[in-house]
Amino acid sequence: MWQELGIAFCLVLVLEGVLPFLCPRSWRRAVAQLLQLSDHRLRLMGLASMLLGTALLYLLH
Repeated sequence: MWQELGIAFCLVLVLEGVLPFLCPRSWRRAVAQLLQLSDHRLRLMGLASMLLGTALLYLLH
């Protein structure tokens, strides 16, 4: 299980690095917009992301 968790973490790092590498200006603007959001809205976005990821994992597995 730890190996799969490590692989998943490495894939997250790769995917997180794609946008800053390909289009750094757009990524910087998006991060600046995120800084303007309230904590509540960011939490909702994080929850939606986790639920979507869990649902996709369930469907693919």
